[in-house]
Amino acid sequence: MQRRRSAPVPEDDPSSSALAAENAARDRAGIQSVEVGFALLEVLARATAPLMLRDLASAADMSAAKAHRYLVSFQRLGMVTQDPTNARYALGPMALRLGLAALHQLDPVRLARERAAELAATLGHTVALAVWGNHGPTIVHWQESALARPVTLRLGDVMPLLGSATGQCFAAWLRPRARGAAARALDAMIDAELRRIRALPPDARGELPLTRAEVHALLQRVREQGMARVVGTLLPGVAGFCAPVFDADGRLALGMVALGPVPAFDAQWGGAVERALRAQAQALSAELGWPGAASDAARP
Repeated sequence: MQRRRSAPVPEDDPSSSALAAENAARDRAGIQSVEVGFALLEVLARATAPLMLRDLASAADMSAAKAHRYLVSFQRLGMVTQDPTNARYALGPMALRLGLAALHQLDPVRLARERAAELAATLGHTVALAVWGNHGPTIVHWQESALARPVTLRLGDVMPLLGSATGQCFAAWLRPRARGAAARALDAMIDAELRRIRALPPDARGELPLTRAEVHALLQRVREQGMARVVGTLLPGVAGFCAPVFDADGRLALGMVALGPVPAFDAQWGGAVERALRAQAQALSAELGWPGAASDAARP
């Protein structure tokens, strides 16, 4: 027996609009139980040690009985494990696999480019991205605002380690972690930069370091400030900030740079440029899995 097809509902029929609205509302609603259960995983992700059921449920703002039902399902999926000796809960092997897969799929430069465009439009200044290359900190992306004045730096330029905000940022966070050949190579680059600075006329040196002790003090200040700043050091009349972006292991993934002509560029600590750049770098670090981003965001 052939099944009769129902006649199509005209688009201008009120019932058609109502059905479309109902479907749209259902799509927006999602599956509430998944969202509720995810609160337990969030608590376990933030925890520094396995948790008892009552503590886990309390932190997720649900009853222990309700939390237990979710945890049973999460255990079956490998998202959560329970220690049989003390009944405490922790994230399971599937959670680890998902986390590692997400990290492997992250492209820091691609994510940073999206933020660079937004930041350049907000500030009205040029924003650049730099990564560590064979010869030092290298500009790999350049985003100019329609309002930005031209600055004579381009893609592929290698920034001096001590004479630029970008170089100071990389030196400040790379050197403490460097070991063996990497440390020797970085020290050789710093020594070469010091020789270049000492060869400059005294009036061109500004506040650049001349000794290893002064380099150490400079990089310590950069780490304390949480980013680097130069004013008229790399290019006369140009100021710039460079904020570090960290990956999930706390390694420096890239530097996010904002720069512009001194008369129009707010080069003050705590100014509009510094605050906006810091916020974007911290947000990107959090997106890359850096657990310190939350504490960094709490800095004044």
